[in-house]
Amino acid sequence: MTAGAALLGAAQVRELAATLGLRPTKSWGQNFVVDANTVRRIVRLAEVGPEDCVVEVGPGLGSLTLALLERGARVSAVEVDPVLAAALPGTVAALQPERAAYLTVVAADALHVRTLPDPQPSALVANLPYNVSVPVVLSFLERFPTIERVLVMVQLEVAERLAAGPGSKAYGVPSVKAAWYAAARLAGTVPRSVFWPVPNVDSGLVELRRREPPDTTATRDEVFAVVDAAFAQRRKTLRAALAGWAGGAAAAEAALRAAGVDPQARGEALPVAAFAAIAAARGAATTP
Repeated sequence: MTAGAALLGAAQVRELAATLGLRPTKSWGQNFVVDANTVRRIVRLAEVGPEDCVVEVGPGLGSLTLALLERGARVSAVEVDPVLAAALPGTVAALQPERAAYLTVVAADALHVRTLPDPQPSALVANLPYNVSVPVVLSFLERFPTIERVLVMVQLEVAERLAAGPGSKAYGVPSVKAAWYAAARLAGTVPRSVFWPVPNVDSGLVELRRREPPDTTATRDEVFAVVDAAFAQRRKTLRAALAGWAGGAAAAEAALRAAGVDPQARGEALPVAAFAAIAAARGAATTP
């Protein structure tokens, strides 16, 4: 690697991969960013600064990690690939030696991570493997309440789903569950050419900013059970779709009416607060 360079370029990414004997694997969704402008754009959109501790999932060879450290943040990098996890500190020490102490590597599968070293993260910023992007975002918002904002690069279709509002074609289970935790928006798109290897899908940036969940007597799990049932068969009316969940179509209709929701509506028309109201109404009806 070239000494004195703060970030990785395309040649350095390939050099690092060759040194490690690495061939990117589809099973771990490894597509490495080779463009410094892209990672700086992500960090800028994430509004990362010296006061932040950022959790990064899937740091890979370190392209985004270096951009986060460059902005003064502390970084907890969660990496499932043991070769990449072991190599990352050396890459940072070579390119940003003054920032090396601000990096902590957690060698683990992000979906199984339930604790992180202090200081606790204020932000999640990552180039997420496409196959686990939604579970990672939702689980980290659930498990780490200190995370106030998220800026992740994911498959464009996934970004659109996370950011979708009621009534749109992209609106579904990920949209509603994300809305429980945060306000989401599509923050931009990313060309395929900035990755190595080049993926066969388009990428997007989605931003989530944490907010209070809907005011309801139902638990999150109870609300999410309604969401799952409502979208299991999208074409059905809520009266029909929620029959199994409620213990019958009549019970589903009663809960819907009590929540102020038209039983003939479909799940794609409802905001998260309406699902919370349905769950609470059913809970009230079944409480002795």
